[in-house]
Parts: sequence; structure tokens; C-alpha cells
Amino acid sequence: MPIVNRVADLHEEITAWRRDIHAHPELLYDVHRTAASVADKLKSFGCDDVIPGIGRTGVVGVIRGRRPGKKVIGLRADMDALPLEEETGLPYQSTVPGKMHACGHDGHTAMLLGAAKYLAETRNFAGTAVVIFQPAEEGGAGGLAMVKDGLISRFGIEEVYGMHNYPGLPLGEFGIRSGAMMAAADHIEIALEGKGGHAARPHLAIDTVLVGAQIVNALQSIVARNVDPLESAVVSICMFQAGHTDNVIPQHARLRGTARSLTPAVRDLLQARITEVVESTARLYGARAKIAYHRGYPVLMNHERQTAFAADVAREIAGGDKVDTDMAPMMGAEDFSYMLAERPGAFIFLGNGDSAGLHHPAYDFNDAIIPLGTSYWVRLAETALAG
Repeated sequence: MPIVNRVADLHEEITAWRRDIHAHPELLYDVHRTAASVADKLKSFGCDDVIPGIGRTGVVGVIRGRRPGKKVIGLRADMDALPLEEETGLPYQSTVPGKMHACGHDGHTAMLLGAAKYLAETRNFAGTAVVIFQPAEEGGAGGLAMVKDGLISRFGIEEVYGMHNYPGLPLGEFGIRSGAMMAAADHIEIALEGKGGHAARPHLAIDTVLVGAQIVNALQSIVARNVDPLESAVVSICMFQAGHTDNVIPQHARLRGTARSLTPAVRDLLQARITEVVESTARLYGARAKIAYHRGYPVLMNHERQTAFAADVAREIAGGDKVDTDMAPMMGAEDFSYMLAERPGAFIFLGNGDSAGLHHPAYDFNDAIIPLGTSYWVRLAETALAG
């Protein structure tokens, strides 16, 4: 693997940064320690500009090449962790109860920091590399917040690139595809009202547990019978709260879930049919239902030319047989989609090897992939800004 030599030399240092971030996880926009550390490092590297507070707690570093050039590209990493209790037992495991880096954002941040250090040292390119450190990817839409705060226009970004580790993809391999890469993620909230009563006299009550159970079952018919079998969709109810004891039929119940889709047409269909199924099923049993359907992250759409370019860079790092350019789309969501809606670019996956899955309490970012990911960023910037 043609890892950049200087990056290989930085491996131990980047690993130390990663493990420090891992030990001190922060959630959503409350990434003050991580953001401050990122800003301090960018300043110490000699970045031309370091701007904190973009999108509330995001950090942007600007690195200008030593050759003249007008092109500006953005390289993005995420900084936030998850509300999860870590179960790795590692020496550098989370020191914060109920919080852990279970998605590898610690590794993403460290690798982009490593690339920033290299690029600021060498500046072997024409134009400008903008390194973007984003808060609140895990449900807080930090990518949208940074866009709304002028990220793209303020720094003149013309193309934007992102990267994420991928458990199960062999160590050192890359995966990417043009078009829809990750799903839109919408949120479903259902409030049911029936008629409470004694569990021994159900005929005098309207049982919200029964109604909720029928709704959960009926919602599965949408994907099975309303969505084109050649399209992809997911409807999952993940929370059902009702009642407080074993002999009272509850008057109220609450359900929450998610709907995932890869096209605007399927997204519209899911919203319409979920609303119809919930309301009509509740009426069928004499209950009332209020549904709130919130549209979340949009579909992550990779742009064709930038996807081909990113794949070529990955082949240079990993080898031609280690890059899958027809990786299957996935139903997970990613708020890098907001940046790709503003400018052309591409999002690529880097294999984390045989590790626990993302969002699992035993997950850990594989430090062995740091030279690969960092070298990818370096070569992408140098090639895109070759002049």
C-alpha cells in the first residue's frame, strides 16, 4: 500500500489524538473540549486561518497551497459521540458515564487532523484546502447548521468530500458508489388515546396496547405491499410506551420510530401511507391517534464525477482491487448529505475490519486504518488541487 511516508511517521501521534478524543466523548453540539483541541492543533500546524463557532461548535481550518490556484475543496470529519455506555474495557475507554465514541468519529477527526498537519507542512498544491470539523452528526444535523452558518459560501468551497469507517468491510478496503449512497431518515411520533379501565373488564375500555400493537403490525404492510419491490424502504417502530401496572388498561400510549428511503418518491409514499395506516387503524378500534411525521436527513447523493475521482484516489492508496465502486446503498443516514446538496462531492467508506458494528457498546475504531484514511485525504487534496 503506497501510504504517504510522512503520514506513516505520524501514525503514533495521530493514534494518541484519537484515543484522547475517545476517552473524552461529547454529544451533539456540546463538543467544546474536542473543538477546542482541534482548533489548538490546527493553529499549531500553521493553518492560514482557524475559525471556531461555525454551526455553533464546528471548527474550520484553511490551508493555502504554495502554488497559485483558485480552486477550493472541503474535507469534512465529524466530532460527536453517542449516548451509550462503553463495554470495551480498553485502557483508553470513555471516562464519561453514558457516553462513548461508538461510531468512529474520534478516528475521523484524528485522521483529518493528521492530513491537516501534513498539508500545512508541505503545501504541495495549488488552491485551498478547507478542513471541516463538524458537531452533531448523530441526530443533531450539525452539517445543516454549518451550511446555514455560511460554510460553503464564506469559504468559497467548490467541492466537498467526506469519509466514514465501515465495520465488516475488510481492513484497508474502500467502498463507494455514485448516486444514492445512504438513506433519508424520517421520524415518526404517534400519540394514542383510548379509554382506560380495569384489566378484568376490557369490554368497557378501549385498549391502547392492543391498538398500538395492531398499528405496529399494519405499518409493516407498507414496505411489503405499497413500495415497489425493486425500491428500498424501512419502517421500524422502536419505542412503545403504555401503562404502569398489570391490571389497568392504559388510556394513553406513545410510539416512536423511523422511516428510511432512497428516493423522493418513496419518501413521499411512506409519509402518506404511514399517516393513513396509523389514523385508520386507531379509528377501527375506537381510539384516536395523532401522528407527527418529521423529515430528517435527506438522501446522501454522491456526484458522478467526484465519485469517480475519489475512487481513483482510493485505488492509489489501497490498490485497484481494494476499491468497490458499486457498494450497495445502505439505509443508515448521514448529515453530510446537506453539504452534498450544496456542492458536488463524494462520501466514501473505509474498512474497519472485523470489529463490532457501529453504535454497538463494544465498537472501537481500528487504529490500523489511520495511515490509509489520512493518506487518502492527503492525496485527494493534492490531486484535486494539482493546478
